Amino acid sequence: MNAPLYGPPDPELDRLLRPLFRAAAPAGGAAVVVIRGDERTVACRGHAVRSTERPVRADTRFELGSVTKTFTGLLLAEMAARGEVGYDDPIDRYLPADAAPGYPQERPITLLHLATHTSGLPRLPDGVLPGQVPRWFTRPYATFGPAHLLRALPRTAVRGTPGTQVRYSNLGCGLLGLLLANAAGQRYDDLLAARVCGPLGLMDTSCGPGREEDAGYRRGRRVPSFRLPALPAAAALRSTADDMLRYLQAHLALDAVPLPERADAAVLRTALNEVRRPRTDGRRGGPRICLGWNHRALPAGAAEPRAVGKPGASVAVAGVAGVAGVAGVAGVAGRRAAARQPVLPVPAASDGVEPVEGGEVVYHVGAARRSTAFVGFSPRAQVGLAVLAGGQPLRSRALVQSAHETLRVLIAEFGEG
Repeated sequence: MNAPLYGPPDPELDRLLRPLFRAAAPAGGAAVVVIRGDERTVACRGHAVRSTERPVRADTRFELGSVTKTFTGLLLAEMAARGEVGYDDPIDRYLPADAAPGYPQERPITLLHLATHTSGLPRLPDGVLPGQVPRWFTRPYATFGPAHLLRALPRTAVRGTPGTQVRYSNLGCGLLGLLLANAAGQRYDDLLAARVCGPLGLMDTSCGPGREEDAGYRRGRRVPSFRLPALPAAAALRSTADDMLRYLQAHLALDAVPLPERADAAVLRTALNEVRRPRTDGRRGGPRICLGWNHRALPAGAAEPRAVGKPGASVAVAGVAGVAGVAGVAGVAGRRAAARQPVLPVPAASDGVEPVEGGEVVYHVGAARRSTAFVGFSPRAQVGLAVLAGGQPLRSRALVQSAHETLRVLIAEFGEG
């Protein structure tokens, strides 16, 4: 494995990344991670703090937003691989007796339903929106803590039968983190550090502000960092380009990441294989849903090389572009298209990832107050891309579209076969 290249990438890769950096907010700066087989590149542009003109670096922290959900899915898979929880465990098992939401008891909500947005729970807890309004441009969720969440759950209505339709829910994934923490007897932050971030060497990835993340401006003023005390498992993580490089490497090949002696490599390998297996069939225009990740099949022939950065060259994004809405706040149409996907039975753990003729892309998007994040990879092509960009969330849709296109071309150029 080659050591990561920091700084300007080779001319061809630099040409490919230019539209991606242009799509980022000029004031916020960006860091991009590219993996192509054994090649690793980290490229940074712009300033983390404009007042001091401190440049964005590989260790600059950004808010991950909903990319946090992929970590929560991995934590679920890790605990399931140890036998500490089961995918089909009902959520009541890990909640106080008076805190369960109302739903038909003959079809209980399970941990798997929470991880795949098939629980029927709404996007946010009941009663959280009125408290957001006075703090909309500062920290809208900061006063909504775990106690508020447990009081809100019993009056939170469940739509439809759990396990039958995909409805994106921050509440569902955030609740999953709380239940895993209850099962382990640890706070979510500590549990994630012990089971995922620590073993994978993600030393700068955490929910707490710690070394305050840098990038993020709105109308020339720094935007306060995001706080989500009730639902950290949904969108509260911060990370760096260096850590996202290791995170991508682990999903492409666990052997590429040195593990501490105390880490259980077999458990992590099982969990990393589990998280990328589709659990819904993806009909009606939406992606298939994995454990915290979205999955798109590429059409046959999608890996044919294409011209990059040349006048008149077009970039095909079939099967990838225009789906950011399922992953984050960008793109209402994407969410609606995926809102009523039938759900497949869960395959056996030994099945692995089913082969796709034209290849596949596994990805997630996050948009927070201070930054936008995109993480995607192709296991078959051994290609990965992570984009962390500060700036205004209103620019996130263009940035996400550019990230999808860039990943698609990286797969084509590297040659998935």
